[in-house]
Order: sequence, then C-alpha cells, then structure tokens
Amino acid sequence: MTVWDRPEPPTRPVPLDRERIVAAAVALADEGGLDAVSLRKVAARLNAGPMRLYGYISTKEELFDLMVDEVQAEILPEERPADWREALSTLAHRTRRTALRHEWLADLLGGRPSLGPNGLAVTEATLAALDGLADVDTVMRAVETVSAYVNGAVRREIAALRAERATGLSEQEWQRAHGPHVTRMLATGRFPALARAVHDGTDVDPETTFTTGLEWVLDAVSGKLDRPPA
Repeated sequence: MTVWDRPEPPTRPVPLDRERIVAAAVALADEGGLDAVSLRKVAARLNAGPMRLYGYISTKEELFDLMVDEVQAEILPEERPADWREALSTLAHRTRRTALRHEWLADLLGGRPSLGPNGLAVTEATLAALDGLADVDTVMRAVETVSAYVNGAVRREIAALRAERATGLSEQEWQRAHGPHVTRMLATGRFPALARAVHDGTDVDPETTFTTGLEWVLDAVSGKLDRPPA
C-alpha cells in the first residue's frame, strides 16, 4: 500500500494532516536542502511530537515522495497546448522554473516514476502530447529522451548555483580567478578545440542555453514521428 492509498489517522490530539506535514517539509527543504529535512525537524516546526508523524508517514523516503508530488503541481499548465512541441516545451520550462524555486527537486528528479496524483498528471500530459503521432514505443523513447535532457540541464544549472554560493564567487569571478591557469594550459597547444571554444565561443544566459538545447532535442523527436507536427 502506497502512502497515497493509506488512510490518515485522526487529527487529535494535535491538529495534523499530511498536507501540513508536507508543507512544513517543503519549507525546510527550500531553506536548507534535503539535509534539512527529517521527521524530527518537521515535527518541531509543527509543534508536534516526532512519533505523531509516523501515523501519517512511515519513512523519510515516503515524505520525499509526497514533497516531490506537491511541487509537481507547479509543473502542470492550466491549459494543455494543442501543438505537441509547444506542450513538451511548456512542461520542460515549467519543470526548470519549479526546480529553480525548489532546488532540492533536482536531487530527486529521474529514477522511478512519481506515483502521486500530480506526478501521474505530469506523466499523462507528457505522453498525451505525443499520443497518436507515433507508435507507443517511439513515444516512450521520445519522452525519455526529452526527460533526460531536462533533468540533466536542470541539475547542471542548479549545481552551478550551489557552487556559486559555496565559493562566494560568481561564474565570471570564478573564471577570472582561474584565467591565468587556463591561459597557460591553452598556450601549450594541447587543447586546440578547447582554445577555440574559450576564445571564440559566446557566453549566453542559462535560460537561453536551456531553450536552445531543448529545441535541438525536440527537432530530433520530430524526425521520429509518423505524422508531421501540428
């Protein structure tokens, strides 16, 4: 029986329910990451005894499942675009923005599918965008490919944000601090492709990088569809 199937116990003596527990856990994670979340800390935030929480949640993994499902509600658009490409692009961008609001989500993306109501709704919306445009196996591979790109790109962006906070250096400051070393290494002539990228490449913001990569992935998906995009 999953946590979504298991009934909640009575709220007495302390008014408590899974909604309040999850909201407290999300707030803790938003403030300090997943390491800041424990049943004891959640209980303390709710002014309840830690053992009371076990009537609602058996393990911290169940709590994480509920937290992920809670914020996945932010991914779902109010209306589903009719065009498959716009639908997948909208879900991808909303996933990125949700993860930037809740950075801990990046640590839990991927792996086994989310089975909560919001997670299933996100999966349904993703599959429905391509329904009827190719056979089921092709649709599944396409969805997996887009998901792999989105998850990887989001994790990379959030890792950069965490590195900036940990070091106290912005990306530009970090580059300037390490510039002399990179210049010496490139001057050896051992890394010509890297030298061209460093000297001739154009720096773009994270959203532009994400959008460009996503468009390329969707171009590849388009080539595998049986029918042309709407």
